[in-house]
Amino acid sequence: MVSTTLDPKKRFRRILEPMQQRDQFTIDGIKSVCEGVSSRAVSSVIQKLTEEGWLIPIDGEVESLSVASLRWSMPPQSFNIDGWIESQLCGTQLTQTPLEERPRERLIKLGASELRTAELFAILIRTGRKGESALQAGERLANRFASTMHQLPFFGIAEMKQITSVISEPAFCQIMAGIELGRRVAEAIDKTNQKPVRLQSADVAIDYCRRLFARLASDARQEEFHIVTLDTKYQPIGHHRITVGTLDASLVHPREVFRPAIRDAASAVILLHNHPSGDPTPSNEDRQVTRQLEKAAEIIGITVLDHIIVAGDTALSLKQWESR
Repeated sequence: MVSTTLDPKKRFRRILEPMQQRDQFTIDGIKSVCEGVSSRAVSSVIQKLTEEGWLIPIDGEVESLSVASLRWSMPPQSFNIDGWIESQLCGTQLTQTPLEERPRERLIKLGASELRTAELFAILIRTGRKGESALQAGERLANRFASTMHQLPFFGIAEMKQITSVISEPAFCQIMAGIELGRRVAEAIDKTNQKPVRLQSADVAIDYCRRLFARLASDARQEEFHIVTLDTKYQPIGHHRITVGTLDASLVHPREVFRPAIRDAASAVILLHNHPSGDPTPSNEDRQVTRQLEKAAEIIGITVLDHIIVAGDTALSLKQWESR
């Protein structure tokens, strides 16, 4: 028998909890296990979840969901039942949500680490639009990048708008700024926690450069040439970008390369550049540039310890490669 006095929250939970326990299902299958809930209510909830992108028809169109199998667009256990219910009962704007449940207030009270990814997105997005709140937009982004967060920095504003139209230019800029600031904080923390290292061997130099230039190896779309300056104990002093663009002996002038090394009072340097292709194999030009810089270094009394090439998840020592 269908109850006509069931509390709205309980009614939603009776529909959503059985769905969350299944990777895929049909409307009829869910209706059969939702005791005390009308068929119309079940259909309405599933239709809403499908329109919002939480559910995806497997073998039918949205117009014929009654005969379609559906699956979750993300791991079902990551779907926040309570949050979704609140959005239905309290409206789509965060200003209609109880103060203590809003992302900013929760962050201040609990700390950023206690917030869900969707809530962090919502804080950066700031404002929603009619029909979709910042938190709902955050849920869409969190679901889309649930297992591919590493791809987020490469998305443009047009691609994000395809996920949720709430993404405005200011919201996009805030998300990208948040990503970059997080990276810089992580790099600073990593640098603070690192023990002093001596780059006396190719293996140690490769490991150091892979960590220091991980972003360059994975994100850069064109070649960049850098140097790492070292003291008399071969401990890093600093690192400097010299050029951006295809590595060419005519462009990488010794004057530009060794100016920051002289300023750092460096005893030695490690040369480094990236291969956006993902293949670290040295080119003839790479070797020519290295020979040219080694000759110049001899004249000014600075040692070129190695030339490291980073590409994707790999790195290569030119010194090791040539001694094979």
